[in-house]
Parts: sequence; structure tokens; C-alpha cells
Amino acid sequence: MPATTQPRSARIRLVSSILFGGVALAGVLIVLYAWQLPPFSSPIESTENAQVRGQTTIISPQLSGYVYEVPVQDFQWVKEGDLLVRIDDRIYQQHLDQGLAQLGIQKAALENNLQQRRSAEATIVQRQATVASAEAQSQKAAADLRRSNALVTDGSVSKSELDVTRAADAQARAALAEAKAALEIARQDLQTVIVNRGSLEASVKNAEAAIELARIDLTNTRITAPRDGQLGQIGTRLGAYVNSGAQLMGLVPRPRWIIANMKETQMANVRLGQPVSFTVDALENRKMRGRVQRISPAAGSEFSLLPADNATGNFVKIAQRIPVRITVDGDQDELARLRPGMSVVVSIDTSQDGPIPPDPVDGSVEQQH
Repeated sequence: MPATTQPRSARIRLVSSILFGGVALAGVLIVLYAWQLPPFSSPIESTENAQVRGQTTIISPQLSGYVYEVPVQDFQWVKEGDLLVRIDDRIYQQHLDQGLAQLGIQKAALENNLQQRRSAEATIVQRQATVASAEAQSQKAAADLRRSNALVTDGSVSKSELDVTRAADAQARAALAEAKAALEIARQDLQTVIVNRGSLEASVKNAEAAIELARIDLTNTRITAPRDGQLGQIGTRLGAYVNSGAQLMGLVPRPRWIIANMKETQMANVRLGQPVSFTVDALENRKMRGRVQRISPAAGSEFSLLPADNATGNFVKIAQRIPVRITVDGDQDELARLRPGMSVVVSIDTSQDGPIPPDPVDGSVEQQH
């Protein structure tokens, strides 16, 4: 082999080794970058598992009946207190009238009880006078009997007259006992009237409560908007019979926010107040801004209807999801186009801090924990 061939082959092998090592290193770096591993770790935590949310309210009646009026249309904007549906109120109006009549009867009975008490008190006064008269007669008869007993010994009074005096005394004492018994009966009658008044007053309050319930039912035949917002599809029509609790329509007020279900491995540096950017699929991936407002106290699996039991069978570790609530900055032109249920892609910048945004509904601010 010529002398110049060996050095050339060595150089080729050296170059090949360098190229292969460079390609391998580039491949490793690409994998590290793709997986955001050191030294390419990014402070941005992203997820596609996110949606726009809102306070969607289902409008339902508290009463059953035929729909008498539906003055709204699908997707219409309404103000708080606007009439949405009116149910036939004739039966409930009659219930109210019936309750008012029953209240009149109970009040009349209460007034009659007052008259009965006055009559019973007057009867007591009369019975007391009768007792006083009977006592006076009894005292006179007793005095007559004592005089007759004193005079019968000297013959001034005959025995027959003494017997008459004794009978009069006994009759006077019996009349006195009868008058006292009648007085006690009158007092008991008064107590009965007093006790009965409590029952009548309770009946009046019961009738008043029935009237209030009838008024509430009558008011509930008018289903109004609980707050400003936009209606969904109207689920009932004029003349339809609806049951209590039936879904008539949905109402969506203006406040919007984002719920991003982050993997638990992404939550190490997520804090309240951090800036968020997100793109909305329905708006051609338009980029919008927001901030982290709240973090769920538990993983989503903890709130599921049937929580998983990892103590049975083989275990496969799965990264859990932690819901994060994100407010949307209000100074954005596309804010009005957001609809609850829209899919978004969320990116949280964990390298920055910021003020905790207030709740868009009540204005309260969450405390940092």
C-alpha cells in the first residue's frame, strides 16, 4: 500500500467520526428542545386542554301549566327583569282569591272571639253580683235562725216557725253555693275563650302564609331574566304544557373566562396573577391575553362521579390534570366574540408575576396561597 494512502484514510475516518458525532449531538439537542428539557427548559407552560367558560344559566319554571306568552326569540339579548315566558295564571289567581276569602273568615272568627271574651267578662261581673246577693241573703237567714233559736225557749216563737227559719237558712246557703259555682263556670268559660284565641290567631297567620304562597305562585307564572345576557335556543312555544323544572332556555351573561386543565407536572411554577396568552380556534387562532386568577384545590379526577381506585389491580401512572381559571383582559376587541365552550390553546408565562385579577362577577380578589 502506498505511503500516502494510510494518512488519507485516517483523515476520512476522523472526518466521518466528527460528522457522526455532530449528527448524534444535533439529534440529542433536537430531542431535548422538542421535550423542553434542560438546557432548553422554557418558562412557558402550554396546554390544548382548555375551553372558554361562562355562567350559563338554565331557565326553568317553578310551576306547571300551559305557556300563555313567549315574547322573546332565539339568541336575543335581554335585560334583568325582562319577561321571558308567561304561564297561564288563572288557576293561581283563584288560589290567591281563595286564600284571601279564607283569611277573611279567620279574621271574623278572631273578632268573634273578642266579643265572646267581652261577654264572658260581663257574665263574670254578673255572677259576682249574684254571689254577693246570695251571701247577703245567707247572712240574713243565719241571723233569723239565731233569733228564732233564742226565742223558742220562752215560747215567743213556735217550733213550726223555727222550722221555717231553718229551711230559709238552708235555702240561702244553697243559693250561695249555687251562685259561687256559677261564678266559677263563668271564669272557666273566659279561660276557654282566651285559650281559643291563640288557636284563632294561629289560623289567621296560617291563612296569611297561604296567601303569600299563592302570591309567590302567581308571581312565578311570569318567568323573567335573572340578569342581563343573551338567550340560547327557546325550548318552548306558545300553548305548550310545561312541568316544574323543565328546561325552557339558556341565558348566558357577558362575563367570560378560561378553564385550562394543566398537567400536574406543569404546575410547579404556576402562580396567581401570572400573564397568560391564548389562541382561539374559532377566531382563526387569534391571540388574546389574560391572567391566572384561581387554581383548583384538587385534581379534576377528585370531582368525578366515579373516582378511580388505584388500590386495585395493576397500576399505570397517569399525569393528573389541575384546572386553572384564567380571566380575560377586558381591553380586547375580540372579547365579545368569545362563546362558552370554544376551544383555546393556553400558554402561561411562569417567569413573570402580576396582580391577581378581580372576579368579573362580584369584583372580589383571590388571596395568594
